[in-house]
Amino acid sequence: MDDVTIEPIDLATRASAALDVQAAAFGLTPDELAVRLQIVLRHAEVPGVRAFGALHGDELVGFGYGMPNNREHWWSSVIEPYLAANGNEGWLDDAFSVTELHVHPRHQGKGLGRALITMLCGASPLPRTILSAVDRETPARGLYRSLGYQDLARRVMFPNTPLPYAVMGAPLPFPPVRSARRVRLPWRA
Repeated sequence: MDDVTIEPIDLATRASAALDVQAAAFGLTPDELAVRLQIVLRHAEVPGVRAFGALHGDELVGFGYGMPNNREHWWSSVIEPYLAANGNEGWLDDAFSVTELHVHPRHQGKGLGRALITMLCGASPLPRTILSAVDRETPARGLYRSLGYQDLARRVMFPNTPLPYAVMGAPLPFPPVRSARRVRLPWRA
């Protein structure tokens, strides 16, 4: 995938393009996109938010963003009881939260998700990272496990979402890649 670059992006400027990627990857409806656009624009203003995009020319084909976790945010308030029930409530502190990570289906399976999450979490001074993912065996969950993520809570139910989620956490920095398959991407300065 030598024609794709991974670079920091302005989340607010690229919000619509990012949601187009998420819609393709996750099958979102126009109504869901409208709600999520407001959320992404709010997140773009949070202190410490960091976003990276996978760009094929000027087309955004993948993105990820996150921020230092804050117990007062909605996501933390939903997952806290599930984490507490498993003795993992401490993971809400001193953690970088991966808020969204998506790659367009045309570009999946090429190492872009790994490159995005590695860049996203790589500069964090925090000792760990947390995220939530649909609670079933998917390539995304396999990727997260390969980076050292472990399940902290399962069968987490978010309001207005019929699918259960898993909350996963990993220490930072991520371990070195052990696989013989490495993806080389030209990184822009």
